[in-house]
Amino acid sequence: MLAIIDPWILSFSALMVLATIGMGFWAAGKAKSASDFFVAGRGVSVGWNASAISGEYLSAASFMGVAGMVMSSGYDALWYPVCYACGYLFLLLFIAGPLRRFGAYTIPDFAEGRFDSPLFRKIAVVFVLFIGCFYTMPQMKGAGTTLAYIFPGLPYWVGVVLVGAVITLNVAVGGMKGITLVQAFQYWAKMFAISVPVFVLMSVHGSYGRQLELNGKSTTPVAAATATAVTAPESGSGAALRRELPAKAPADDAWLNPFGPLTTKAAKAAKLGTEESKPYALLYTYSLIIALVCGTAGLPHILVRFYTNPDGVAAKRTTMWVMILIGVFYVFPPVFGVMGRNLLPSLYEGTGSKGSDKVVLELPRVLAAAADGLPWGSILSGITCAGAFAAFMSTFSGLLVSMTGALAHDVYGRILRPGSSPADRMRMFKWCAVLVGGVATLLGCFVEQLQINFMVGQAFAIAAASYFPLLFMSVWWRGMTMAGAATGMLSGGVSALLAVTLTNFSDLGWVPLAGFWSGHPLLRILCEQPAIWCVPLAILLMVAVSFLTSGSVPGDIRMKMLVLHAPEALGLKQEYIREHEGH
Repeated sequence: MLAIIDPWILSFSALMVLATIGMGFWAAGKAKSASDFFVAGRGVSVGWNASAISGEYLSAASFMGVAGMVMSSGYDALWYPVCYACGYLFLLLFIAGPLRRFGAYTIPDFAEGRFDSPLFRKIAVVFVLFIGCFYTMPQMKGAGTTLAYIFPGLPYWVGVVLVGAVITLNVAVGGMKGITLVQAFQYWAKMFAISVPVFVLMSVHGSYGRQLELNGKSTTPVAAATATAVTAPESGSGAALRRELPAKAPADDAWLNPFGPLTTKAAKAAKLGTEESKPYALLYTYSLIIALVCGTAGLPHILVRFYTNPDGVAAKRTTMWVMILIGVFYVFPPVFGVMGRNLLPSLYEGTGSKGSDKVVLELPRVLAAAADGLPWGSILSGITCAGAFAAFMSTFSGLLVSMTGALAHDVYGRILRPGSSPADRMRMFKWCAVLVGGVATLLGCFVEQLQINFMVGQAFAIAAASYFPLLFMSVWWRGMTMAGAATGMLSGGVSALLAVTLTNFSDLGWVPLAGFWSGHPLLRILCEQPAIWCVPLAILLMVAVSFLTSGSVPGDIRMKMLVLHAPEALGLKQEYIREHEGH
């Protein structure tokens, strides 16, 4: 196995891992207090925080999954990058500023403080863990896929375990302050790794537009003997030839259709015609949009980042810059998907870690050695592998901090041992990081056959049906009661959780439902993409139960709403969690 490892790919990947560990330990030396571990001392500047949030948000789903899904499913997969970015508009307009002004450490802190209910904290903690677990699985899929590519023949699960161990160590020693610098650096590393290979590939093989034109037209397949060679540029503008598509690849007309293989798969499994499939595809699309946009505004590991800003104004400015940074990034992954369809169609034959999810890693290797003798294909592939490491490592770090904070601060420090000292909670943070990292790694070993973006979309659906209604309604409606908030969040979140779990178990072959789904395409869509009914269910229950229990609205609700919405210049901002400050 060692004889066929590409030294360039291994070197770039190793440099990224070593840089991540080195910066993590260096930054960890500055984490002295519980405030540093949980919210980085609330002193992260707008620029650093925007880069760190972007680095944390641009996960394996963004770096690898978007390109892989565009290649496998076509243009209806573009809803993923568009809605990933649009979700921050909701955060900017409705949630970022008020959430920071409340001054908690975690979202369960906010839930308890807003409704004066320790019980609600316990409910909120459960969803931090549920959403986090669903979101860590695609990161582990990215880790296993990347390691299996770097080390041909390496079992998928070994890559998952190795990466899980490295990230768990980084989080355990430095907490939030330890990973903030790392995640900011990793955003710019990912930006470089996703953009430079695209420009080089387009200069050699033709622009994005020329690659796209090959679909739906008669093309010239590249001979098998030259499958790994560069197609020579024509007149200096780059050639645009397509290799022959295998039988498993979607046809050009389906791939270019906005209602393509992704949104029509349930209807096609039921053997419905093109016109009959459109209502189902439209339903799938609407539900996916709701899940991704609202889910972005309900992800605990992203929301907790706003507590690291000095104030609400900085939180809103941070959100605006995040929209810009991730919007620029998302220009590039779809280009990989389009070019991969033409230049690397062999990936359509692969499954699991060998399928289209690795197109970003492997596509640069279609470049042959240049006249200077340097293997540019391997060099650029090494750069994209380093970017993939940055992607799943940064996001997994943020998820681990979020889930570990929920256990160490909310469960241990606020529920089990309210009288524990800051030092006790810091110690528990490290132990919980090891525990959560181990569980996440174990779960990641079982999801090789699921697409990265598919799993992320399901995590977003759970967040959209639980935390988004809680935060949006709690911030903007003073009549919300604890009973209403808890009923809506539990009903919507648990419904979404059960629906997507059933879908996953079916796709993994653990529950034999293929025949049932083919006979009931509507139910398949409503389970696979439950946001379209779970989010309204949660909001309606919150409103209805709050009206029925209107007598239990917190007595100081007017002051709390002032704290959430009044400008900081009025001096009304409060820090809900103060006990750790100064320690």
